[in-house]
Amino acid sequence: MPGSRAQAFVRFALEQGVLRFGEFKTKSGRLSPYFFNAGLFNDGACVGRLGQFYAQALVDAGLDFDMLFGPAYKGIPLATAASIALSNHPARGDLPVPFAFNRKEAKDHGEGGLLVGAPLQGRVVIVDDVITAGTSVRESVALIRAAGAQPAAVLIALDRMERAGADDALSAHSAVQDVEQTHGIPVVSIAALTDILSLLEDDLALAQYRDAVSAYRGRYGV
Repeated sequence: MPGSRAQAFVRFALEQGVLRFGEFKTKSGRLSPYFFNAGLFNDGACVGRLGQFYAQALVDAGLDFDMLFGPAYKGIPLATAASIALSNHPARGDLPVPFAFNRKEAKDHGEGGLLVGAPLQGRVVIVDDVITAGTSVRESVALIRAAGAQPAAVLIALDRMERAGADDALSAHSAVQDVEQTHGIPVVSIAALTDILSLLEDDLALAQYRDAVSAYRGRYGV
């Protein structure tokens, strides 16, 4: 079930030190009571399991797609792991799952260009860790469309369900909602802030963080 999958992922992220509680200053300058750093999924075993979570979330979403795209840099190993897991997923049969990724700077020798991997074609799912400002998605959508392919969805690990902007001028929507409205494609997440809050409700060892995370969501959440 999607709910139990999300809860399992939150616990997995906590076990790996990817999800932490305390006080953290975010890129926007906010003080957040939790922090999620997907870069700490950094060994073969946990990245393999992470790929399975991505694969299951995409299968559960029931979306039609032909391939994956990983925006440089974090999206590269994420799309690779998800592609491997999808290729072994029983719901996909023996269907191959091609993937591609971009370079930050165009290569001026050899085959050249910005793109590496399978040719961008058909319905493409963009794979990333989180959506903050939507810059990576915007650049990915442009690359995919320029190649004549169709952006089909964005697949992320965690939806922070958080509005952008200064405290006195918060946006009406979260970064995920803005991406969906701007590009007309769905965003699929393995888990969301509500799943983190459910963990804090159920786990007495983590109860000390519950009020701070709830207050943060009340201030900045959607």
